Amino acid sequence: MAGGLLASGWAAPAFSAAKYDGNWSVVVITERGDCDRAYRYPVRVVNGAIQYTNEAGISITGRVDSGGRLRASIRRGQQRADGSGRLSATGGAGVWSGKDNVKQCSGRWEAERRGG
Repeated sequence: MAGGLLASGWAAPAFSAAKYDGNWSVVVITERGDCDRAYRYPVRVVNGAIQYTNEAGISITGRVDSGGRLRASIRRGQQRADGSGRLSATGGAGVWSGKDNVKQCSGRWEAERRGG
C-alpha cells in the first residue's frame, strides 16, 4: 500500500494545466507506518488529468492545476492513498497518506518528467 498523487477537485481549465502534460516517473516513499518502503509508478498527465493504466487493479487519478499544484489518489482493492504537492517543468514533490482495513501509512513522493 502506498499513495502518491492525490485525486480531486481543482476545476482549472484544461488548457492552463497542459504545460505539465506528458510522461512522469513517480516514486512513492513510506516514512511512517508498516507499508512497503517504496513504489514507482509511470504516470501520464493529459490536459491536467493524471492517468495510470499500467497495472490491472491499481487506479491512479488526479488533477494538476495551472500553477502545478496537484491532488491525486491511488487505489488498489481496500487500500487507498491520497497525496498532494507541486510539479515544476521537470520534477515535483509532495506528501501522501493512506490506509486500508488494518494499517495506516504516510510519506512523501517525488516525480521526474520523462520524454514523450
